[in-house]
Amino acid sequence: MRILISNDDGIQADGLNVLRESLQDQHQVCVVAPDRERSATGHKITVSRPLRVKELTYPGSDTIGWEVDGTPADCVKLGLEALIPEPPDLVISGINFGPNLGTDVLYSGTVSAAVEGMINDIPSIAISLASHEFCDFTFSGELIKKMVSILDDELTPRTLLNINMPPGAPRGIKVTRLGHRRYVNIFDKRIDPRGRIYFWMAGEPFDLDKDDPETDVWAIREGYISITPVQFDLTDYRFMDKLRDICKKIEG
Repeated sequence: MRILISNDDGIQADGLNVLRESLQDQHQVCVVAPDRERSATGHKITVSRPLRVKELTYPGSDTIGWEVDGTPADCVKLGLEALIPEPPDLVISGINFGPNLGTDVLYSGTVSAAVEGMINDIPSIAISLASHEFCDFTFSGELIKKMVSILDDELTPRTLLNINMPPGAPRGIKVTRLGHRRYVNIFDKRIDPRGRIYFWMAGEPFDLDKDDPETDVWAIREGYISITPVQFDLTDYRFMDKLRDICKKIEG
């Protein structure tokens, strides 16, 4: 397969290199990733300045990489439209250092890189190690290698797989839905040396359905791999008929 990989931790990140090394012997891999960490950028794209690109090679490998001074979405968009000679069969974003659970997917640069593949009708996967301390990506690389060999044509272009890996050896795999996650104590109010107030964004996750075994949050907490099929059609179809009735009343 032709596989485009990206991330939001930067092109030199350990997780991305484990992903690349796990795939490059059996597949045609190319890398287009940010020049530095771009976490929590969501699906931001750069339109107010040019994007700078630097080509990289990897010793002992045919893989070619491009370092981009833009966001994860920029990287995949630029890769598909300007850098890669043939469209890839698959886009994989990761392996992210830190979880992307529940509503985090809306903020995540990792997931947004995969979403950009999905927008272009290319099957896509986002994979994250759900830890900010334990950074052994071994099991993540092994999982992706197996999944790519098994998935083949099974993954549809309009659905991406959001995978979260527990730290350490997983107990198994759970197919999950996105949990309902909010953040509390988000802003730390401080005063600078000149007496001016500023805010530092932090926050702690608060999971409203953390005890629901159908959620990705529960699966990770219990030591399972979580795999969630995600679509980004945000239309509320259940409300459409009621909205039509409302519109008729507005029209008179």
